[in-house]
Amino acid sequence: MRIGILGLGRIGAFHAETLSGLDAVGSLVVADPFAEAAKKAAERFGAEVADSPEAVLAAGVDGVVVAAATDAHPGLILAAVEAGIPVFCEKPVARTMSEGVQVLEAVRGSAVPIQIGYNRRFDTGFVAARAAVTSGELGKLHTVRSTTLDPAPPPAAYVAASGGIFRDCSVHDFDIIRWVTGREVTEVYAVGGNRGADYIKAAGDADTTGAILTLDDGTIAVVSNSRHNARGYDVRMEIHGFTDSIAVGLEDKLPLRSVEPGVTFPAGTPHDFFMDRFTAAYRAELTAFTEVVAGTRTSPCTIEDALEAGWIAEACTLSLREHRPVTIAEVRAS
Repeated sequence: MRIGILGLGRIGAFHAETLSGLDAVGSLVVADPFAEAAKKAAERFGAEVADSPEAVLAAGVDGVVVAAATDAHPGLILAAVEAGIPVFCEKPVARTMSEGVQVLEAVRGSAVPIQIGYNRRFDTGFVAARAAVTSGELGKLHTVRSTTLDPAPPPAAYVAASGGIFRDCSVHDFDIIRWVTGREVTEVYAVGGNRGADYIKAAGDADTTGAILTLDDGTIAVVSNSRHNARGYDVRMEIHGFTDSIAVGLEDKLPLRSVEPGVTFPAGTPHDFFMDRFTAAYRAELTAFTEVVAGTRTSPCTIEDALEAGWIAEACTLSLREHRPVTIAEVRAS
């Protein structure tokens, strides 16, 4: 099949590399506002260069991957749907929840499939965790712990435009908690601090946060995030039930150092960044998109799914700002 890619920055170029290695993909058509980025991708992966998103959509592509800047997501999603072309879009759907809801309303009833990029749904550990919960082998759940710790903060320009740590980082934890447990979040309480890069505080954001989520069956989820984890990129989940407890990410490349006498675990080289930690998951995610394009599966992560994670991020942002519990119903109504 023929796949278009809109946006050839860090994640777009990574997707181009992944797609070029998939058996289902025969050719790529790429476009980026910076012509040099598109040219480099074309040279690396044997892609064709188009001079605009419109040209990509008119180039006979079977599906399109949107990896452009967040502000462009709504317009590119709608353009692909209008052209009848299945679309994969990196999260978020839009910069604001109101814009995201508008996109959802605009595509409601359309038969064109849309997949939003939440790659943890395709990681083998998280897939196994979901299966364990669904099968009932853990018994009734009481506690979930989800962690995302970056090895170093992103650049100041990224932080200033990101919408905050809950919207650009924690949202992955929020999505995977919903997906693994099959439950919805009803209320949050969030805290945060600034003990690192001054520009994060200057942007009105926190560099380290914690959030308590109450799920609709009473399960408590604890989410921990930070821009500062010098040992490496740390993504983990613990799920505790009345029958058993399991962990995702408890392996030799875990970026933690044990100080227990005689303990050598973990012994591997720590994960360095998200592309290292989730290389296989990204490949599985884009393989799934080719199946969506082929019509052999439905979207594994819809706009509705992405917006649910977004509402949790909105609630945590408000909770941190106002130092109080916030319900999801409150932010939906605002």
